[in-house]
Amino acid sequence: MDRKTQDVKPPRAWRLAVAAAFAVAFLAVDQLTKVLVRATLGSGTVGVQLIPGIIGFEYVENTGVAFGMASGYGYTFVLLAAVVVVVSIAYLWRAPLISRLEAVGLGMLAGGAIGNAFDRLVFGFVTDFIATEFINFPVFNVADIGITVGVVIAFVGFLFSPANAEAKRRAEEDRAERLARRSDSKKGDDTRKGR
Repeated sequence: MDRKTQDVKPPRAWRLAVAAAFAVAFLAVDQLTKVLVRATLGSGTVGVQLIPGIIGFEYVENTGVAFGMASGYGYTFVLLAAVVVVVSIAYLWRAPLISRLEAVGLGMLAGGAIGNAFDRLVFGFVTDFIATEFINFPVFNVADIGITVGVVIAFVGFLFSPANAEAKRRAEEDRAERLARRSDSKKGDDTRKGR
């Protein structure tokens, strides 16, 4: 298999292994940081400034989805997280052409989704703790970073990958072939009519 083919069609085992590695890494870092935050900050503790005026840690029990939205629908998002993971695995397994960035991004997305779903199932809320101080932005966690950055990486990988370019090239070839067949068919019809 040449380099260009490897870039657009990495083996299924590679796709799943890379995605799983990123998912496990994000899940592990997410859960470890949440355990540390729950143990050290806990409910009612005043936040801690990490870089004054830039970023700090603040313990928040989020009963909603990412960034505190849709409070009260936490268990719905557990189901959504399961769907995201299953769809990501199916895409990685079935897509004929895929970029390496897509595997990385989907792994990050799955790891983040599993991390927040785990919190919802075990605690009934998601532990958020990263607070930006230079802008008014909701408190978030490592899983939220994995979800957001993972989606961006997968999307960029899809848009600008050799896999997408190869898929476009194949579609153009198929279109040209169909047009040529129609043209040949029309010539045959004109020839028969002219007899």
